[in-house]
This record gives sequence, structure tokens and C-alpha cells, in this order.
Amino acid sequence: MNSGPHSDRALAMNTAAIIPPALPPTHSLFEDILALVIGALFVSLGIAMFNQAGLLTGGTAGLAFLIHYSSGIPFGTVFFVINLPFYLLAVRRMGWRFTIKTFCAVALVSVFSGLHPQFVQFGALTPLYVAVIGGFLMGTGFIVLFRHQASLGGVNILSLYLQDKYGIRAGKLQMGIDVVIVLASLLVVDLTALLASMLGAVALNLVIMLNHRPGRYMAV
Repeated sequence: MNSGPHSDRALAMNTAAIIPPALPPTHSLFEDILALVIGALFVSLGIAMFNQAGLLTGGTAGLAFLIHYSSGIPFGTVFFVINLPFYLLAVRRMGWRFTIKTFCAVALVSVFSGLHPQFVQFGALTPLYVAVIGGFLMGTGFIVLFRHQASLGGVNILSLYLQDKYGIRAGKLQMGIDVVIVLASLLVVDLTALLASMLGAVALNLVIMLNHRPGRYMAV
């Protein structure tokens, strides 16, 4: 009877061909709901800190900040409305399940961002500190949402689609877009707030780049 590395390799290949690969575990409805709430709480708390410190972030949230600072319209209202056009792309490219979860996540962040100041009152906030801590909070919230097949619309939908379709890292693409949006904030904030906002964008996307990689997390 033949034995050795070649026969062992052939046996392993035959076994792999017979036994189908295990499917990734799926999240339950309760797990998805809990994740959407937790992710939205983290992101909205970071947004509330940024708002009180006069900072901005990137993506559709950054555009919402620009409109909020220049017009006085509540951030949550602007953020919810500005995401509406992107759901069409989400349905076409990512499916109804992803779109519904994303709609719920955006709605939760829009509501929570206005509720946080009712429960948490910050004193003097150092812009650089808020940029790092708030950026890490939002980045962690994004990871929770991403791993449950949801996002916060806009640039997130675009970056996730391009990552799935072409392998472009979502964090790198979003960081580039975020830098452009933050630079546009010179129209409504001073240089100190701009530099802190750029640091916050780096902190947020650093969390995403380190933790959101295709194949690293298999649950769906």
C-alpha cells in the first residue's frame, strides 16, 4: 500500500472534493437588531462629540455637518435626507436586505445624534482629543454595522460595493473621499478645527482598514 507525502496530499484533495466547505454562520434577527442599535449608538456618540467641538467628519456625515453648520438645520434631519438618493444604488448593487438594514442604521443615527445631548453634557472639549476618541468610536460603530451587512449610506455604500466588486479596500477609498470633504470644511470652520477634523478622519478610517478585510470575518 502506497504511503507518503504524495498519497497524503491526494487523500486530502479527494476528501476536500467530497466534503463541501462549511457555510459561514448567519446572524439571527435579534443579533442584527442589537448590532444596528450598538453600531448606531457608537457612531452617533462620536458625531455628538464632533458637533459640540465644532469638528467635521467625512462621507455623507461630513456633508451633513457642512449643511448643518452653514444653515442651522439639525444634523439628524440633514443626515437622513441626504442619504435618500443612495438607497437606489444600494438596492441595485447590494440587495434589499442590505438596503433595509442601512436605512434602519441611518434612521437610528439620525435620531440618536439628537438624543445624546439630552443625556450627556460635555464640558470643555479639546479638539484633538475629540478627533481621536470620536474617530475611534465612529470607526468601531462602522465595523459593527459592516459585519452585519449594513452601512450608513452614501460613501459607505459606494466603498463597500467597490470593495466587493473590484477588491478596492473600503477604508482606503473612504479615507481619500473623506480628506476631500474635510478640506471643503474650510468654508465653515477655522484651521484648528480643520486639522482636528482631518485627524478624526484618519482615526476613523484606521479602525476600518485594520478590521474590515475581505475573508477575515465570515459571518453574514
